Amino acid sequence: MYFVLEKYTIAGGTASEIAAGVEAAVSEGRLPPGAALPPVREVAASAGVSPGTAAAAYRLLRERGVIETAGRRGTRVRARPASTFREEIRIEVPPGVRDLAKGNPDPRLLPPLHDALAAAARAHAERPAMYGTGDDEELLALAGQRLRADGVPAAPLAITSGTLDAVERVLTAHLRPGDAIAVEDPGWTALLDLVAVLGLRPVPMRLDDEGPLPEELARALRAGARAVVITARAQNPTGAAVSAARAAELRGLLGEHPEVLLVEDDHGAGFVDLPLHPLAGVTSRWILVRSTAKSLGPDLRLAPVTGDPVTLDRLRGRQRLAAGWVSHLLQHAVAHLWRTNAADPAAVAASYALRRDGLVAALAVRGIPAHGRSGLNVWIPVADESTAITRLLSRGWACAPGARNRLGSPPALRLTISSLDATEIEPLAADLAAALHPAPTGRYG
Repeated sequence: MYFVLEKYTIAGGTASEIAAGVEAAVSEGRLPPGAALPPVREVAASAGVSPGTAAAAYRLLRERGVIETAGRRGTRVRARPASTFREEIRIEVPPGVRDLAKGNPDPRLLPPLHDALAAAARAHAERPAMYGTGDDEELLALAGQRLRADGVPAAPLAITSGTLDAVERVLTAHLRPGDAIAVEDPGWTALLDLVAVLGLRPVPMRLDDEGPLPEELARALRAGARAVVITARAQNPTGAAVSAARAAELRGLLGEHPEVLLVEDDHGAGFVDLPLHPLAGVTSRWILVRSTAKSLGPDLRLAPVTGDPVTLDRLRGRQRLAAGWVSHLLQHAVAHLWRTNAADPAAVAASYALRRDGLVAALAVRGIPAHGRSGLNVWIPVADESTAITRLLSRGWACAPGARNRLGSPPALRLTISSLDATEIEPLAADLAAALHPAPTGRYG
């Protein structure tokens, strides 16, 4: 059961086997970037499988980023290696151009670290952390208090090196290559990369300003999704935040599938003023993770995680086999920042909202629909990303192409507002209006 081409053989009797063979040929260089693959019916006929099996193999390869279908050019190996991160879909920013493409917080709104690091150093001098030392008890207690105040069920806690660290360990512990996972579309680039690297099958969920659409979650669950990843607030890139009404609908759907793993990302805690409406606890396997990167600083690679006992045990076990633990110096520093209220979440959220809402409103006046209910970004639907980016560059602004956030949703631009000054909002909106044709309002996909 094989199909012979000039330099490689497509073999296998199942979709997974065929896909694995092609992926191996790409990795080994026997199938170079840009190489054409035979039509589905030819693969099916030569390999002795059904057209449906061959089509499923190609679908797996597309979802893993190995191949692409380019209209009349047929199906080809992607020119960009599958292991290349989506963040590398970027533009070169010429000197003198305002860069609104990076998703960083405003450094002016981050708390100073001098006292926190000094306190951490003193604690280390008095009681150095050694092998076998557990997570910082004060940090765990403070995280637990904050989570319970937001309505998250009381459950075991752990500390990881950021959101992606927690998500990777949990997905690896619960899923296997080929398993379906429901993800937001458009969504967080790092998560989409991780899903591809783990060999999981993404099932995209469209969303609006209130989070994933219920019908999209229902469709993903019917499609066999074994895990669901939902951003509670400050969704990257659209700024969506799950409302109370939407949370009730999503909980109802998830409650009908208690075996599904729920991963809830609440990285917006500390810089978003909208309340959390948690889904945590509605399924038997779940986690909720809170990164401190946007609220306290990206170099504080730390995230408290809570979840059901089995999932947290698996997470800790995999953590012990790899990094072992998160630096106790960082844990002490974050605990000090929280204990002393070094950051003012309300003031930080208000500052971001002023810039974000101001830009969205200025665009609306000019007939340009944009989304940004919370967080650091504004998402602007466009007819063509490349044209819009080029026109904006000529006017002195750089933004991020939406392609790196999208699976099947329409083209868009992502602008990070954290570095904007109030005086720049009107000029930016005017330049956007000159560069863009108004796009339809409504859902993101």
